[in-house]
Amino acid sequence: MTSVTAITVRYNETDRMGITHHAVYPVWYEQARTDFIKKLGISYSQVEQLGVMLPLVDLSCHYIGSCTYEDQLEVSVKVVQLTPARIRFSYAITKAGEEKPFHTGSTTHAWVDSASFRVINLKKRLPELYEKIASAVEPED
Repeated sequence: MTSVTAITVRYNETDRMGITHHAVYPVWYEQARTDFIKKLGISYSQVEQLGVMLPLVDLSCHYIGSCTYEDQLEVSVKVVQLTPARIRFSYAITKAGEEKPFHTGSTTHAWVDSASFRVINLKKRLPELYEKIASAVEPED
């Protein structure tokens, strides 16, 4: 399953050159990832209420092109890898109406117990959630 989130580049997200600052892209990843989880039928806060958190363990950004103030963007996200202990998301950002992404990236998160922050086996702890996510996995191209 691929989820697409619409983003409009805000003025405060650009640098002195008028180009979107490199630090903004992970913020957009998070927004798209949150929308993705909602489309699965559960929210991040509901997952946390179940005693599970998803800290970031790896972040990768590939700046192929750029965007500027007021550009209309589409952030596509999909789960490309799921194990009982980790989940990896892949992102592609395009300008609205274009097919070729100008930015790609990925994030990897660990499944941890919210009280101890120790890595858990999500498949054992919350098998229904694990299966819901597993059904949405799309291996990378």
